[in-house]
Amino acid sequence: MSAPAALRLAVIRQHCKQLHLPAVGAQCARLATEAATAQQDHLTYLEALLGAEVEERTRRLIDRRIQEAHFPALKTLEAFQFAEAPTIPAATVRTLAEGEYLAAAEPVLFLGEPGTGKTHLAIGLAVAACRQRRRVRFTTAAALVNDLVEAQHQHQLSRVLNRWAHVELIVIDELAYVAVADLGAELLFQLIAERAEKAAVIATTNLSFSEWTTVFPNARLCKALLDRLTDRAHIIDTGTESYRFRRSLEQRHSKSRVKPRSRERAPPSAPGAGQEVSTPPRHESREVP
Repeated sequence: MSAPAALRLAVIRQHCKQLHLPAVGAQCARLATEAATAQQDHLTYLEALLGAEVEERTRRLIDRRIQEAHFPALKTLEAFQFAEAPTIPAATVRTLAEGEYLAAAEPVLFLGEPGTGKTHLAIGLAVAACRQRRRVRFTTAAALVNDLVEAQHQHQLSRVLNRWAHVELIVIDELAYVAVADLGAELLFQLIAERAEKAAVIATTNLSFSEWTTVFPNARLCKALLDRLTDRAHIIDTGTESYRFRRSLEQRHSKSRVKPRSRERAPPSAPGAGQEVSTPPRHESREVP
């Protein structure tokens, strides 16, 4: 690159820095060379350059959405083994991932025994929402209730509810796992009721709806909470067979089939050759318990 061209490139990159166009500054020289080689016109070059900026900004926004969601682990629907969980309607889950339930503010409920993939599927749908640049937040039911109760005691409930209202999708994991006191149940109902038909909620639970009164003792409040969560909801039963347990069992069986290598010994010395010399034994492979 000639000195005048290098100077112009430095000026362009300085302008891009001031205008907050990092991708344009980083890729303008390469794309200019490609455009000249392909004999493209100026508008084609400009389109490619601005497209690179848009793509980079979208990638960064998606990364930020995923980070802000506070997932306990990053799980995607692509990584879920639907073939090993035949009771789960894969087509329904993949259709939900397209995001129409978000626009319609429809709840999604995953019901099933522990280890059947509820949390993985919930996070997978939430990651898909992040890729659509939606604001998402993951929480357990216990953490959410504690947050609301603490805000109530500190006279900050309106501020906290307003913060949650700006989240386009809330994932509530482990709902109805542990008993909830009346105050916590009332505040949880208030948050969910305010989102009804306005914003989506994904929830996971290992209890059938008829058992929810064991964790929400107030029968009237429990019925009202279920009414809000199940109205227009997509309810997916993940079954009773533990996906995690079966996977762990298969891994253990796979390891048990690996036999330790036998120790090798040197052949005996020829008669009269003096003292026998043996090769040192190799390390045996051991099973991981």
